[in-house]
Amino acid sequence: MSRVNIQQVQPAAYQAMFGLEGYIAKSTIAANLQEMVRIRASILNGCQFCIGMHTEAATKLGESNERITALASWKESTLFNEKEQAVLAATDEITNISVDGLTKETYTNLGMFFSEEEIAQLIMLVALINTWNRIGVSMAG
Repeated sequence: MSRVNIQQVQPAAYQAMFGLEGYIAKSTIAANLQEMVRIRASILNGCQFCIGMHTEAATKLGESNERITALASWKESTLFNEKEQAVLAATDEITNISVDGLTKETYTNLGMFFSEEEIAQLIMLVALINTWNRIGVSMAG
């Protein structure tokens, strides 16, 4: 049995998702960092479609294959600066929210690099890619 194609069956749901994409596009989070967040969350969620799509986008924005590949084990990598590490830690914790939530330490680290508005944008970005991942993986079967 083939899986439902939500975009065809419920196009209004996709339009709502694209509304959030428009919000994120206007955020002050750098485009390359947004793509790194999208790739990392997609790795954690096992969404091959999103990994491929956002790897291509990150490459077009100038990200190296070495850094993109290192996202799988970013904690052991020296390729990411403190700001990027703070974002990746938040991405991991928000993606795996049921484990420990977004910890005080990680949230405090974000505050060293981002305003409250940007932290809100980052949380929405991670929530958005997690939703896309869940839709993609659910339909892939």
